[in-house]
Amino acid sequence: MEDRVIILRHVTPFLIKFAMTTVILWIVLGIFYNASIGNILIISLLLSIISYIADVFVLPNVSYFWATIGDFGLAFIGIWFLGNYVFEGTTAVEDAALISAAIIAIGEILFHRYMKQNVFEDIKLVTPRELAISNRLQTEFSKELDEKDKKE
Repeated sequence: MEDRVIILRHVTPFLIKFAMTTVILWIVLGIFYNASIGNILIISLLLSIISYIADVFVLPNVSYFWATIGDFGLAFIGIWFLGNYVFEGTTAVEDAALISAAIIAIGEILFHRYMKQNVFEDIKLVTPRELAISNRLQTEFSKELDEKDKKE
């Protein structure tokens, strides 16, 4: 039963990410670069799967900034790589990938907040500062030292 809850907890965020990516790619690639809806769906699905898996494992351990930078890089490389295979030779894939990745990164800022509030809500996220404080060594206070101070 618990496995079913975990799976359902990830279905909605994945569908949100897939819809966001598809809409952005449809606007940029479909309208401005005349890509077919089939190619857009293929790129969007592959990009969403890889990006969501990365978000699940990386996002709890890094800040929003680094997660967004990672998603920008992943989107740019993914769209550029897949675009070279699915678009005709006349399309400027680098420009399309850069514009799409920038808009996806803006959407990812909001998506990461959603993930931390709804998917990772029960996970205690440790900041680097908290980790540094918890690793500090502490001294031990013994009874003998306490008695010595009392005698003086």
